[in-house]
Amino acid sequence: MPSQSLFINASQIVTCAGPPRARRGTELRDAGVLTNTAVVTVDDRITAVGPEDQLQRDYPAAELINCDRGVLTPGLVDSHTHGIFGKPRFEEQELRAAGLGYMEIARQGGGIHSSVRDLRSRDEDELFALALPRLKRLASYGTTTVELKSGYGLTLDDELKSLRVIQRLQNALPLRIVPTFLGAHEIPLEFRAKTSSRADYIALLVNEMIPRVAKEKLATFADIFCEPGVYTLAETRTILGAARAHGLALKLHADELQPSGAAELAAELGATSADHLAAISEPGIKALAASQTVATLLPGTMLFLGKAKQAPARDLIAAGAAVALATDFNPGTSPTVNFPLILTLAVSQLHLSVSEAVIAATTNGAAALGLASETGQLSPGFSADLALFDIGDIRELPYWYGDQRCRRSWLRGEACHG
Repeated sequence: MPSQSLFINASQIVTCAGPPRARRGTELRDAGVLTNTAVVTVDDRITAVGPEDQLQRDYPAAELINCDRGVLTPGLVDSHTHGIFGKPRFEEQELRAAGLGYMEIARQGGGIHSSVRDLRSRDEDELFALALPRLKRLASYGTTTVELKSGYGLTLDDELKSLRVIQRLQNALPLRIVPTFLGAHEIPLEFRAKTSSRADYIALLVNEMIPRVAKEKLATFADIFCEPGVYTLAETRTILGAARAHGLALKLHADELQPSGAAELAAELGATSADHLAAISEPGIKALAASQTVATLLPGTMLFLGKAKQAPARDLIAAGAAVALATDFNPGTSPTVNFPLILTLAVSQLHLSVSEAVIAATTNGAAALGLASETGQLSPGFSADLALFDIGDIRELPYWYGDQRCRRSWLRGEACHG
């Protein structure tokens, strides 16, 4: 017999139902907040959302799950993280406080290069043991779907090692984990000695790494850090072209620190998402708005870096772009697994309404992973991915900033947390 569950006695059901594309003007502000409503799941799918008394009559054999006046939402979708790493980089926070910038720290061998040296020294079992509790903490905040990138190996063997850790985590955790290959996170220091060395690393990415990752089916996406001083537009086009030729979907770290045309390139290439965008130009905003590429904003990163300028979320929304939010969980510039904290920043720093922030963390986060028809909504036919929060009104979720309010969560109808 199918397993039936009936979620009752919620103060609010927040469906986030609707298309993943941005909705202009006030329409985007409606996250579908319902009262006196219940949700029915059968096996791994949502089958009904409707009046509580009616659904109790229609599904008399369902297991009752008492929400005890909490708020029930779709499971949160964290579409941009770098969760496979060794040691944290806490010493860099003091360097930034002393006035050193992101690129200067990198030039001194810190930043990504520091994490690369560390990860190369660790074996797969150790990386798995480090990642497992981090991902459990991430799930404890209501996240049920998370993207995990490689990118701290920057050799064929170390990138494959990182992706195999992600594969093991997929099998070990009740989370939907989406793997992304980020071999183009940086140019490794050993390939920076001369111009030809840089070309050699790009050839390694195109001719060896990407084909091997694709052959072993270790990643869904390929990503690249397209930024002045890291990868140029031409290099990005070459690397992502190879990735697409091998069947990988595309993502870009775009216009994080300086405007470079990366957002425009993401739209041109049909990338699933363009992420960061704190320095996006007006043409970049227009390009994303005219495309199917999701604009994924990472306000925790800019806050942690001490930057006054955040991504222009209101301009993106006004133009008609689909805006998603993510933690950017990583050891150097956003060491947080607390997704509701990112919603707080979205409201206070990006000036989103609560409904816009919740949609960005669910419906549009799913679209940023190519999962818009699978998760991110409490709608019939969608995966039974739900999160129950210890609040009485959805507006409390970003209000209690930094707090852990998730009581329980479910992925495909099975317990994910709590």
